[in-house]
Amino acid sequence: MQPPEFSPLPALTRAESEFIDRYLHVVDQVGRINPAHGDDTYAALRAAQALASHAAALRDALALMHRRGESRIHSATLTRALRALDGERRAGRVALPPAPPD
Repeated sequence: MQPPEFSPLPALTRAESEFIDRYLHVVDQVGRINPAHGDDTYAALRAAQALASHAAALRDALALMHRRGESRIHSATLTRALRALDGERRAGRVALPPAPPD
């Protein structure tokens, strides 16, 4: 049996890589808080507490990009990186599930 093939990460600057990592941490925490996907208030509370520090780290990553002169977010490249890091599934936990048919 062959191991699954993963999409290679596109070439990113260190700051872009940090931005993507921090963004996904925020998405993960918001997904844990989403009341449509869980029923444990303590777990949601812990995720909300962690969200503040992850949001600050995301802000710092973007500030670093700005200070380094990276004034543009290259959305196509960063989208490829998000997909390679399972970003679609992770971001899906933030959304509401489809409504049941009437």
